[in-house]
Amino acid sequence: EWIIRQYDHEVQSTSCLKPLVGVHASGPGDAAVHAPVLGSTKGFALGLGINPRFADLDPHAASMAAIDEALRNVVAVGGDPERTCILDNFSWGNTQKSDRLGALVLAAEGCRDASLALGLPFVSGKDSLNNEYATSDGTICIPHTLLVTALALVDDVRQSVSMDLKQEGSLLFLIGSTADERGGSSWARAHGRLGSRVPAFDAQRALAHHRAVHAAIRRGLVRSCHDLSEGGLAVAAAEMAFSGGLGSRIELSKMILRDPTVDDAGRLFSESLTRWLVEVAPADHAAFSTLMAGVDCALIGEVIAGPRLEIRGHDGDTVIDEDIDALRRIFETGLSSMLEGERRG
Repeated sequence: EWIIRQYDHEVQSTSCLKPLVGVHASGPGDAAVHAPVLGSTKGFALGLGINPRFADLDPHAASMAAIDEALRNVVAVGGDPERTCILDNFSWGNTQKSDRLGALVLAAEGCRDASLALGLPFVSGKDSLNNEYATSDGTICIPHTLLVTALALVDDVRQSVSMDLKQEGSLLFLIGSTADERGGSSWARAHGRLGSRVPAFDAQRALAHHRAVHAAIRRGLVRSCHDLSEGGLAVAAAEMAFSGGLGSRIELSKMILRDPTVDDAGRLFSESLTRWLVEVAPADHAAFSTLMAGVDCALIGEVIAGPRLEIRGHDGDTVIDEDIDALRRIFETGLSSMLEGERRG
């Protein structure tokens, strides 16, 4: 958070939705929205997708996950998934080594497969290869990393949606289904693991869900929207709450699961692809539900005035009950705390 604030987000005064959003500009937005032509309401959304830990397990799946995340982010703010292009940025190890080169080939094939399946053209890209260095302690190879940038048209930037909660009494819908996919996840890293099951990508399901979310935003049925990525549902819900200064109450038993045996930890922290947490006004419940017919969508909670994130597990027991200001402080100090811990050894 403190690094993001070092940059000037107002150059040429075209930004409509900033990288940090919410009542105190304290929440991580899904994508930035710009209106480049003075006097026009047409604009574009710019979003990113990245998770190098997925590539440690499956470079092909990691590329598809990065593309889906970049598209989710621009769709979450109002970008049109049918008018989106993408760019790639590869940062890799020594491609003279067969394992590094093989992983790069798999990652490139993942880009090709997801691009064709979603109808997303690559319009540019770059690479930074052979990032590998010999030291007295051995060879250091950077994580195999693919950063995907998505650029989507926004017909009317005034309809753009941010991720901060807006109103007490709103309904919270989880769009998309969940499996226990914690391989390469933030949960796995926090527990000192890598895991094994990287989130699977389903192109046909993804297309239907991206289109449905976009249609709901275009019709003005969405108050706020946040994609689920690092940290899964728990982190997305926390970010929406502390950004909007409002609490929320969520029931994990209401989630749509691809595997009914998923435990509460999996429901909270799985990083399954193509999912959003969406805030909808009670008056728009029927219209929103009608629009979501045919895709995975479940009413899992509500926005509350009290400044707490309350989540009940599948059996009704409380699994999370935290003050949203405490959650905000964790977000703001996370990187500095991690760096301080590394300095102390």
